[in-house]
Amino acid sequence: MIDAMDFDRALFRDELFRDELFHAELFHAELDAQPWASYTHAYGSAEDVPGCLRALAGDDDAAAEEAQSELYGSILHQGSVYEASAKAVPFLARIAAAGIRTADVLLLIGGIAEGGTDPGPGPGLGSDSGPNFGPDPGSDSAGSGAARESDEVACRRAVVAQLPLLLASVEHEDRSVRQAAAWATGWTGTAGAALAVPALRDRTVVETDPLVRAELLTSLVELDPEGSASAAAGAVGPDSPPELRIAAVMACADIGLPWTRDHHEAVLDLLPLDRLAADRYDHSRNEPLHDICLTLLGRDTEADREAVFALLDAALRSADPEARTEAVWVVTTACELSRSAPARLAPALISVAAEDGPDDETGALSVLGRLGPSGAPAADLLAARAAGDGDTADRALEALVAIDPVRAASLLARDLERRPRALLAASGGLADSLPVVPYGPELLVAVRRRLATMEPGGTTPFRLTALLASWGPDASDAVPELLAALPAHPRVLPKALVAVCPPARRAEVADALRARTGTGPADERIEAARALHELTGDHGPLLPLLAERLAGSAGGGGGSAEPVREAAEAAAAVGPAAAPLVPALRAALNSPGAERTNPQMDDDIALAVALHRITGDAAEAVPVLAGVLGDRDGLWRRWTLVRAAAAAGSLGPAARPLVPVLKALLADPQQTPSAALALRAVAPDDLDAGHVAGLLLDAAEAGTAPCEAVDALVAFGTDALSDEHRARLTELGERDRRVVRSGLDGTVEITDERLRARVRAAIKDE
Repeated sequence: MIDAMDFDRALFRDELFRDELFHAELFHAELDAQPWASYTHAYGSAEDVPGCLRALAGDDDAAAEEAQSELYGSILHQGSVYEASAKAVPFLARIAAAGIRTADVLLLIGGIAEGGTDPGPGPGLGSDSGPNFGPDPGSDSAGSGAARESDEVACRRAVVAQLPLLLASVEHEDRSVRQAAAWATGWTGTAGAALAVPALRDRTVVETDPLVRAELLTSLVELDPEGSASAAAGAVGPDSPPELRIAAVMACADIGLPWTRDHHEAVLDLLPLDRLAADRYDHSRNEPLHDICLTLLGRDTEADREAVFALLDAALRSADPEARTEAVWVVTTACELSRSAPARLAPALISVAAEDGPDDETGALSVLGRLGPSGAPAADLLAARAAGDGDTADRALEALVAIDPVRAASLLARDLERRPRALLAASGGLADSLPVVPYGPELLVAVRRRLATMEPGGTTPFRLTALLASWGPDASDAVPELLAALPAHPRVLPKALVAVCPPARRAEVADALRARTGTGPADERIEAARALHELTGDHGPLLPLLAERLAGSAGGGGGSAEPVREAAEAAAAVGPAAAPLVPALRAALNSPGAERTNPQMDDDIALAVALHRITGDAAEAVPVLAGVLGDRDGLWRRWTLVRAAAAAGSLGPAARPLVPVLKALLADPQQTPSAALALRAVAPDDLDAGHVAGLLLDAAEAGTAPCEAVDALVAFGTDALSDEHRARLTELGERDRRVVRSGLDGTVEITDERLRARVRAAIKDE
């Protein structure tokens, strides 16, 4: 007697049954019967989905390919799923079952399952489950309870309903279909495991294709990790084909099995690994060496860290240049995650860079800069390479800036015009942090020479002025070049002029800035007027320009990206003398409500601060800030709320009505530091210091706002910490796992090391 699932799989193998499933007229009729316009996807209404499904099922290959791309963009947008995603699954299943672009369609179905989540406790698929090509059973027809089901759960449930198709396709004659089906089945989760796991295990016994075997094992581990551990461990040895072998190593790491010498040797035997995953369908994990090391470092044990370091050290010393290139890339991740990685991996990485030759084949030169002080032994090598020509020399000098900025400064001075990457690193990098190259007479001469030859546009003026501003009066000899370049770069140079201007040249610089306030676009005139006010205190030219800016803000503000905010900040800096601007500042406020955007909220924050500083009365500012702080549901609102909390703190006790909304923000780890500091300024007696310290440590440990949280702890005073809190703070400074976990490329390590030094200093000063 054949069971229900075997019956279903047999049906799908029957050509006549497949043809019956895809009766074109019936397919189109049922497609039209769905209210697609009322469903949503990544771009709003899903009214375009039926057209895409028709094209995908059609005979025009070009149209089908375009439709597939559009579906990936709408119902599976960057891995996210939507209401329309679940609704599309039954129709996608019918297309695949009919043999129309089956592998591609199964991959789309699997992607929808991957973006979904398992349903909660409740009835699952029974043994009598059969193919379901109608509307998703967990949606409209299932009543109001199912209608409240999340899109993610509905998507996972919709794909689980198509398990008969997926499991039949695992036995398809076409290898690409079998592989796609095996991968998609692995994402059916706990709801699909009971049916999927036995079928996948049966297939592993007869499957011969290495890639399909790798996909089958990976899916089994995803669905049943404990039950698949022995199979994964058994496939690590040299008798397995390379594709399956590396999949088995990754599976063992995923399951949590101890890392052994067999795993280590398997990886080294198979290097380079990327080629073994190039045709796999799990595109989020198509870099095996990187994924293995990431998984092991995530365990955060000494043994697993050493396993990663030993593996990378050996890979970096491989005779195969492709293997070394793979390892170099993984070193960057290791350094981002582990504080001990730079010191442990520096010797092997330096050796790779030395062997690479002038063309830096593996990219090791750039990675040397990630080593920080541990890269000091590479300084001579980097200096020698930096003395050459071309991009390699520039990258070598860029790395030297991070390792030995003093030595790098003299090399940068020799060839400033042809070292854009090194100049970017020296002046603060992409994150626009503080410049790291100290003042030096030789480099100042080079900067002055470059100022005299700059063309309009580009980033060079920003980089040069960042350096000059960081040097302050030490760079005062550059005033003539800055004045000469001011007409060509009126938005960039005024701040630098103020920063470097010596007392003896103040009148000359002031005259030049005053002249710029009367010519050019509004944003250029305002920049000159703000600098003039900062240098001399003269706000005469600034106030009418700000009034003009505020009056014209509704029309776009004369070219500035943030016209109202900039004008409000400039008015706040003037203080009570800017009283004539108060009516215009009030008029520029936006009406609270759902239509207000984040930039408009940022404008309102700046306007509220300006009104308070000019009038000395917080009565207008408090309700404006309350409206922002109480609106926490919008996207990308983190920094707007941080600014609003800081503004509330600047009001001091006058902002006491804001205490409830500030306390509500304390529970959000991203907002804890700014809310805590604001409450400390507004209502310190209402704070439970121990509770706040615990929340700040939570935020730091979670990596959501680590630097801000530690700064807030220091501001509150570490001497009042409990023994438990002190121990947690100490752990932040001494643990191996980095506290800072995100940032622009190349910034995580240096930011984390600065945080570590901050923590250690705070503990030492107690």
